[in-house]
Amino acid sequence: MDVSAGIQASLAGRYASALFDLASEAGTVTAVERDLETLAAALSESAELRALIRNPEVSREALGRVLSGLGEKLGLAELTRNFIGVLAQNRRADELPATIRAFQTIAAAQRGEVTAEVASAHPLTDEQLTTLEQKLRAREGRTVKLKTRVEPELLGGLVVTIGSQRIDSSIRSRLNTLAQAMKG
Repeated sequence: MDVSAGIQASLAGRYASALFDLASEAGTVTAVERDLETLAAALSESAELRALIRNPEVSREALGRVLSGLGEKLGLAELTRNFIGVLAQNRRADELPATIRAFQTIAAAQRGEVTAEVASAHPLTDEQLTTLEQKLRAREGRTVKLKTRVEPELLGGLVVTIGSQRIDSSIRSRLNTLAQAMKG
């Protein structure tokens, strides 16, 4: 499997690689990826869940029970439920968000995709998203999956992040540059 050394070097990356290997053998990569997206959404929506997975005072057993119950409630596949149970038993549940991101990166790389995170001051229209996706695909030479978020403090324009590359065409950035030029 051709995965960047950076992902495999991190603890979360090693967990994600192991999960990806198991999912590949079972032919369930898409289902596990969907499960992890569901878990990521649950984590982003629940401050209590985020606090729980980071709390060192919660016993392995209690955390395992909570995550097992969550897995059942969310209808996660057995492999995904077992995986989050292993994280709880190894006291690594706090690595879950990073592991989810690493798994998504590995799965996208296997499909020949790259993810571009796009921040804009206002929601983008479908037409704007299609145009942006086409331009990024031409630039990158492969399929680009867009993840968008709205950041009103940008004032206008876009900030696009692909891997370690950042393209900042926001009005906020331009104003900061102008302010620096006027200072000095």
